[in-house]
Amino acid sequence: MQHNSRWHIMETAGQIALAAYQQIIESAEQAITEHSAFKLVLAGGSTPEKVYRLLAQADTDWSKWFIYYGDERCLPVDHADRNSLMATQAFLEKVAIPDAHIFTIPAELGPEQAAKKYQPVVASALPFDMVLLGMGEDGHTASLFPGHQHQEDELAHAVYNSPKPPPERVSISAKALSNTQQLIFLITGANKQEAVKNWRSGQVLPVAAIAPKSPIDIYIDKAAYYP
Repeated sequence: MQHNSRWHIMETAGQIALAAYQQIIESAEQAITEHSAFKLVLAGGSTPEKVYRLLAQADTDWSKWFIYYGDERCLPVDHADRNSLMATQAFLEKVAIPDAHIFTIPAELGPEQAAKKYQPVVASALPFDMVLLGMGEDGHTASLFPGHQHQEDELAHAVYNSPKPPPERVSISAKALSNTQQLIFLITGANKQEAVKNWRSGQVLPVAAIAPKSPIDIYIDKAAYYP
């Protein structure tokens, strides 16, 4: 467990979404002031979706926002299970971020081709200003799964044999996800408690491989938290 992690324990997913939203907006204002750009990595999942719906109503300089994805499923671009489709419908199509600032993973090309195409995109973006991540009940984050081996120096990985469908995915690497000014984990649900316990006790899990220099903010509900 990273020593400089800050645990924010809340009652509901709605409270988590609001707190994360507020931190994202503050981070955006700071980044835009400092270097005229805000580079944000999005996560998939129901709790991030709540955050995106709040962001869709925000008042900010959208022309300075740049959007990336932590991972994507190798499915057609219009498939309901694509992270990019969810983010577009909840958030991106409702705000004025220029299309040229939205960097979707071309996962419909298959893991190998998509990862290859996304690596230079990630390289040109680093360091990110903010990364959003979730965590699965097995301790995975993005599409980095327990027991999977990847080349550490890659910025984006081709992922095969995912334990959750679909089996083929693309993920930004732990190394690249860690290269950020701020990082937020959004964790909800009692089914996550065992993984939280294992993470906090120092077990080797994908979630534990995310180690930015700055503190991690973990927004978690009481059902998922393990003291």
